[in-house]
Amino acid sequence: MGGRTTAIGAAGLVLGLLVAGTTIASAADPLVSRGKAVTASSLEGPGFEAAKAVDGSTSTRWASVEGHDPEWLRVDLGSAHAISRVKLNWEAAYARSYRVQTSPDGSAWSDVYSTSAGDGGIDDLTVSGSGRYVRVYGMARGTTYGYSLWEFEVYGVGDGTPPTTTTPPTTTTTPPSTGLGYPFGSRQTPYAAGILRPSGSTSTMDAKIVEYYQRWKAAFVKQNCGNGWYQIISPDADHPYVAEAQGYGMVITAQMAGADPDAKKIFDGLLKYKLAHPSVNNPDLLAAEQDPSCQSVNGSDSATDGDMDTAYGLLLADRQWGSSGTYNYKQLAIRNINAIKKSLVNPNTNLLLMGDWSTSSNSRHYYGSRSSDWMSDHFRAFRKATGDSAWDTIRTKHQDVIATLQSQYASSTGLLPDFVQDTNSTVKPAVGKMLERSDTDGKYWYNACRDPWRIGADAALTGDGRSLAAARKMNSWIKSKTGGDPNKIAVGYSLGGTQIASGSDAAFFAPFAVAATTDAGSQAWLDALWNKMLNAPVNTNTYFGASIQLQVMITVSGNHWIP
Repeated sequence: MGGRTTAIGAAGLVLGLLVAGTTIASAADPLVSRGKAVTASSLEGPGFEAAKAVDGSTSTRWASVEGHDPEWLRVDLGSAHAISRVKLNWEAAYARSYRVQTSPDGSAWSDVYSTSAGDGGIDDLTVSGSGRYVRVYGMARGTTYGYSLWEFEVYGVGDGTPPTTTTPPTTTTTPPSTGLGYPFGSRQTPYAAGILRPSGSTSTMDAKIVEYYQRWKAAFVKQNCGNGWYQIISPDADHPYVAEAQGYGMVITAQMAGADPDAKKIFDGLLKYKLAHPSVNNPDLLAAEQDPSCQSVNGSDSATDGDMDTAYGLLLADRQWGSSGTYNYKQLAIRNINAIKKSLVNPNTNLLLMGDWSTSSNSRHYYGSRSSDWMSDHFRAFRKATGDSAWDTIRTKHQDVIATLQSQYASSTGLLPDFVQDTNSTVKPAVGKMLERSDTDGKYWYNACRDPWRIGADAALTGDGRSLAAARKMNSWIKSKTGGDPNKIAVGYSLGGTQIASGSDAAFFAPFAVAATTDAGSQAWLDALWNKMLNAPVNTNTYFGASIQLQVMITVSGNHWIP
């Protein structure tokens, strides 16, 4: 392990997503990282601070938390530099798979080196890149511990001037920049400490996700109505096009940019469709349902889950492509978010309504809500985008309701009902029909089945204690209920855990994988769920299950992010 020295060109991600070339560095390029400002994704504890990796001493080191991927260490060179060499002196806790990346602003990153065959010791890397910031991004640990560097050395010249070479440069081809802020597979946002990921290399995971995405895309991404529109078709819904599906499509395509060169074109087509189908009650919301001719029907009002995702998708698009093109994604996102606050949040309870059709004239609906709409990561993104602290209050109120329902109605399972009632007094699972079916609206059915994914995503990305507790409760129960066999996950349960229906549906088994990532003792269970997803073909008759599974795969692989 010790003493190994390499000088290897950069390796690409799956489908050639992120590639960089190399040149021969000048021996005269100075060390520019010593004593510079440095930050890290985490610390093992006192004495292992990030600055220890740039202090010039091989007896002090930075160390990340143990047992977690990904983790990173970033140095700020203070100004733009042309980078010719990076030297990594690994402690025993080394990276098996990692990247070296540069950035002009600490936000958008470019790979200058990548490997999945690290073996520790000293990696002395010849690279070619430029930026103010240089980062080592560990994707897979080589040990059961964390990541640890005695020294992180960056060599180059300031002000972005290319280095002077004393020998002829090697002939390389460097592809043009992708122009993306967050290409698929870049995993720029580390998840919370201790969050699991399916076993295996990230490149293998990403390839499986891309494969599934292409099958999902072929089945459900359509251009059936002209006008430059794209639509996500929903063969299993009441109408061929529903807002929920369009929201899924916008979130998915924004996250898959880099893996799919057509992602922006599809996203813009979906956005154009959204803008052409406004709700009659608030034009910044999306009408919930369209017929085969793409004409809005059934009142042309909105459905909350669709708008939660279209707004989130617009924020992802702004982060991914910027907002200076055909569409100002950020401006449209803020309009969408403000419309959600105005027309889809009950001002008396700070809880989401089921749609903008719900008014105080119908008290039962006005004080009802759907648990699968309670997306804490979306609330956080809305808060960040608008600066409106009301979204913190809204998120907290929904977390309060989740805790109450789990404590009082599902103490052994943690399951939530499709719908709740009486949110203005003592909230409880819906009794009888709230919106869809009298026999299931108060049970864990085809709405609430998404809850382990939605709650688990917030827990995984933020480490929020309340989201972690809620997700772990559901995970603990389902793992025990099935004896660790995902094939035994039923289609629906009472809140006490009694099975409602037989069969298997991705909408029910996939979301539990996100909850599983929050429990350190669930690696085998998570792997079993992941393998079940890999072995589940895309059911072209149900956009619902296929779209949920694809988003779950993106999330559990570390590719989800909060814009």
